[in-house]
Amino acid sequence: MGFNAKIILHLMGLLLLCNGGFMLLAAVVSGIYQDGVTLEITLAALVTMMIGVMAMFLTRGHKKEVKRKEGYIIVTFGWIIMAASGVLPYLFSGAIPDITNAFFETMSGYTTTGASIIDDIEVLPEGILLWRSLTHWIGGMGIIVLAIAILPLLGIGGMQLFAAEAPGPNADKLHPRITDTAKRLWLIYFGYTIAETVLLKLAGMSFFDAINHSLATLSTGGFSTKNASLAYWNNQPLIQYIVIFFMFLAGSNFVLSYFVFKGKVQKVLRDEEFKFYAILTAIFVLAVGMVIYFRADVPVSEYHPMVLGDLESSFRHGLFQVVAVITTTGFVSADFTAWTPFITVFFFGLMFVGGSAGSTAGGIKIMRHILIIKNGLLEFKRTLHPNAIIPVRFNQKTVTEHVVYNVIGFFVLYMLLFIIGALVLGFLGLDFETSVGGAASSLGNVGPAFGNLSPLNNFNSLPSLGKWWCGFLMLAGRLELFTVLILLTPYFWKRT
Repeated sequence: MGFNAKIILHLMGLLLLCNGGFMLLAAVVSGIYQDGVTLEITLAALVTMMIGVMAMFLTRGHKKEVKRKEGYIIVTFGWIIMAASGVLPYLFSGAIPDITNAFFETMSGYTTTGASIIDDIEVLPEGILLWRSLTHWIGGMGIIVLAIAILPLLGIGGMQLFAAEAPGPNADKLHPRITDTAKRLWLIYFGYTIAETVLLKLAGMSFFDAINHSLATLSTGGFSTKNASLAYWNNQPLIQYIVIFFMFLAGSNFVLSYFVFKGKVQKVLRDEEFKFYAILTAIFVLAVGMVIYFRADVPVSEYHPMVLGDLESSFRHGLFQVVAVITTTGFVSADFTAWTPFITVFFFGLMFVGGSAGSTAGGIKIMRHILIIKNGLLEFKRTLHPNAIIPVRFNQKTVTEHVVYNVIGFFVLYMLLFIIGALVLGFLGLDFETSVGGAASSLGNVGPAFGNLSPLNNFNSLPSLGKWWCGFLMLAGRLELFTVLILLTPYFWKRT
């Protein structure tokens, strides 16, 4: 089977056009704040949009059909093209003059990883800070899903793109037409962003900080406008509680939010994944909070020293960091790697949990863990009753063997890529803790890691090749492995 190259290039042009539009928004904010880089960001936007328009114009006579193979190519290369064009504001403004660092920061943004190479964030111009946050927000729900919402204007069906963008086991849809699904998801996403911005402003943040942190929270990204991240507001607990609430929301299935707005609350309460997500979070918070509370020698934060018996502070920091890591948001209120060796290992394990399917979170996803555990437990029954047909059930529905095999295959592939990722970083000279932490964080789109990549540090210490490698892990993790890795197989490119 050959490829429809024209439709691929046409949609690449569409993505560039969208990306340039968001750059113009950053340029407007730059002009309002008169931060000195308005012209540079505008130029980056115009260059991006010009290339996009040219690509669309040259392929205007394309055949309006996207097949499965084209879908995988469009999604993977779409993200790469977005990241490649997203470096322009950094390069043109001089905020990040090095191409390797600029690409790392941009890929980290679009994949909502939140790992940064910037040593002093607070000196960056407002326009660049907003652009940095916007890359999160665009990548959070997926620029591909945004494109799906407007594909009817081009007369193109978007089901193949949606399958490639979200290849997980959850097939829930809000509406039979995929484009209407995308529109509803984006409306909920946009509404939550506005709501958090308003609440953070009322709680004491400046409007600029509020909008940036809302963009990063709902996308489960983690880029902050402060060097200390959310630890900057450790003396304003209300701000941190608001962020915790929206991180938790962003880590849950957005389809459930739609059901709540439709008054179908019971559907949410009966959802197996959501119950598992909420209970796991509560147990983990209790465990971490108790360790902090009963260990007086644990430094909660350099911005908020530990006070013996400070129950609220102990559990707030425990709650904040557990939710931030499970949802792969990556905000920090403290250096959790200093909270005893047990807590360090505990948080390392949390990096492999991930949020819910249908959320903006990265990681393996809770639904996959549930299916793997259920299938593993059922193997005991199958061993005792080899002739019995004992299917895995999820939300009172039978899960097909195909989905179970897909989930197991994903888990094996994920762990294999993590091991290879850590080995490569180790080969480049990083120590064990930094290597395994960097690989787990990049692949899970978490952000802060361990060793030299802990919350008190950033990823700037990585060698150049290590930054490109982590960028690849981020992309593979964000697109849930199969979409990216299938392009590396010889049979994908064979004519059939």
